[in-house]
Amino acid sequence: MSDLKATLNIDGNAIEYPVIQGSDGPDVIDIRKLYAQTGKFTFDPGFTSTASCESALTFIDGDEGILRHRGYDIEELSEKSSFMEVCYLLLNGELPGKQQLHDFSYTISRHTMLHEQLATFYRGFRRDAHPMAIMCGVVGALSAFYHDSTDIADPDHRKISSHRLIAKMPTIAAMAYKYAMGQPFLYPDNHLSYTGNFLRMTFGVPAEPYVVNPIVERAMDRIFILHADHEQNASTSTVRLAGSSGANPFACIAAGIACLWGPAHGGANEAALNMLREIGTPDRIPHYIARAKDKNDPFRLMGFGHRVYKNYDPRASVMRQTVREIMAELKINDPVFEVALQLEEMALNDPYFIEKKLFPNVDFYSGIILSAIGFPTEMFTVLFALSRTVGWVAQWNEMISDPGQKIGRPRQLYTGPGHRPYVDIAAR
Repeated sequence: MSDLKATLNIDGNAIEYPVIQGSDGPDVIDIRKLYAQTGKFTFDPGFTSTASCESALTFIDGDEGILRHRGYDIEELSEKSSFMEVCYLLLNGELPGKQQLHDFSYTISRHTMLHEQLATFYRGFRRDAHPMAIMCGVVGALSAFYHDSTDIADPDHRKISSHRLIAKMPTIAAMAYKYAMGQPFLYPDNHLSYTGNFLRMTFGVPAEPYVVNPIVERAMDRIFILHADHEQNASTSTVRLAGSSGANPFACIAAGIACLWGPAHGGANEAALNMLREIGTPDRIPHYIARAKDKNDPFRLMGFGHRVYKNYDPRASVMRQTVREIMAELKINDPVFEVALQLEEMALNDPYFIEKKLFPNVDFYSGIILSAIGFPTEMFTVLFALSRTVGWVAQWNEMISDPGQKIGRPRQLYTGPGHRPYVDIAAR
């Protein structure tokens, strides 16, 4: 807490509120006593200027294009670390040593299997069910199978449930894919890495051995890292809000998955890929750029701009290089990639996009990578949920451990009718 104060003049009274300084980023005005002192609320639809909590996990500076986990730049983590290292970092606050990483990876690998009765649960869905619908249902159902880790007041229970969620999410996601394809489920192989195991469970078949391509494995691991956490976004805020009621961790993460399903959140990379396919060839780009500028045309360039970033999304530059690596390794000559490269170049040199600070975000390239690897578009948000689980779990743990945590209860600006006398039905 700093010595700075913010003064609010209202109804002839000057009321001071403390200004709290974080370790980085903007200061915040502590208005927790505002209603008690003034009888008034603040009004901030979409929470565009509201800090909903205190967190030591992830820092974003949208103006400078910075994303850090526990102080480490995302570019460095994605280049030098594995997803398991980033998971450990988010959960524990520090990067692991060699033995710590080994022990953590071993623990996660011993939680990868699902209760066998959950296979029956999958068969209750239609074959054409969206995999996000399946994921919501299965993750919510985990609380019916793992009663030994749902006491949120017990640190050991929280730790076990955190490990279980991180470990089982690849299995849940792969089984959703296999179910839609009509192929048998593959059990996890604990000899493989976290990401390699997921690729095998997704694309392998019992009839023959599956060899993990190290370039593809590294690309997927990088995608997982880039999506691991992103401060207080809609789905993370949903997890925290659900958790503030004392709900069990499996229910909280299921709530986060449901929120992520929205096309404005987790479905953005699918929308960006569909747009690039609609453009089709580089010669059609000027026409679509002109449409994006036309205020009377509802068309928007998907994958450009971000609620927080007003500069180049640092994750997008990593994705851009990863696309090149995947295309070269898999020998794919995809016109969509050429459209993406030229569209980015033209937009970054166009005064309209520069003035509005519409830069490519992580969704602009991630869909191209996932499609090249072989994932259908309906799996894109599932992979996002798989990656983000560690962030949700870390945020949930942080919230539960906060002694100042209260149940979330936003207020509102009421605009309905005032008091009206009741009229008997015979007189209406």
